[in-house]
Amino acid sequence: MPKFSANLSMLFKEVEFLDRFERAALAGFKAVEFLFPYEWDKDELKDRLDAHGLEIVLHNLPPGQWSAGERGLACLPDRVSEFQDGVHRAIEYATALECPRLNCLAGIPPVNLSQEEKQSTLVSNVRYAATEAQKAGIMLLVEALNSQDMPGFCLNNTKHVLELLKAVDHPNLYIQHDIYHMQIMEGNLTKTIGQNVERISHMQLADVPGRHEPGTGEIHFENLFRAIDETGYKGWIGCEYNPTGTTEASLTWVKKYL
Repeated sequence: MPKFSANLSMLFKEVEFLDRFERAALAGFKAVEFLFPYEWDKDELKDRLDAHGLEIVLHNLPPGQWSAGERGLACLPDRVSEFQDGVHRAIEYATALECPRLNCLAGIPPVNLSQEEKQSTLVSNVRYAATEAQKAGIMLLVEALNSQDMPGFCLNNTKHVLELLKAVDHPNLYIQHDIYHMQIMEGNLTKTIGQNVERISHMQLADVPGRHEPGTGEIHFENLFRAIDETGYKGWIGCEYNPTGTTEASLTWVKKYL
């Protein structure tokens, strides 16, 4: 049976972030994830996790200036030092929170950056992050994002991610497979997951279109969950969607799995 974590950056937004831990636990979740923890004190976050019997399964490396549209620094040759500082900051948080996975956002390269320079920077930075995370006993993940929601993002499909894994050639590099993004970009979800399940360390979901809860769009999630189970996948699936109403009302589909 799939295991589901609540993404606190997108769910339970009816309350302030630090109050979402309690809401997730009351809803039946045993695990949470979020985009970025850096706005909050590490000890405060750990206290919230412990108080509500939750584990954290994933958060991202610092993305650069998120409010300005930056979506990661890994492919930017003039930001290597900042990227490396972010790797160490992320490891500090993940260690304090006992978070076993970090996701590295590849970024949106400037239009005048050559393919060769973009690729060499991305490979070098991801290899650095994988190495440093391994020293701390933390898995490093990379993911593809769809080009409709995230124009210019340098990883858009599973093929791109697999090519990066091959180029980096590091044992501590895994795939974060986002069901929402990959349904938009390539479909064929069950086959792709089945072919790559040994390298997939985390998944996330939302329905298409709209990025809402399962049952609001075109994906047949019961079939998909059954197929994922058949692959032997033992990891978490993060609920990273925008509820159509209140978060609690959007959780009907997941109750039987919690």
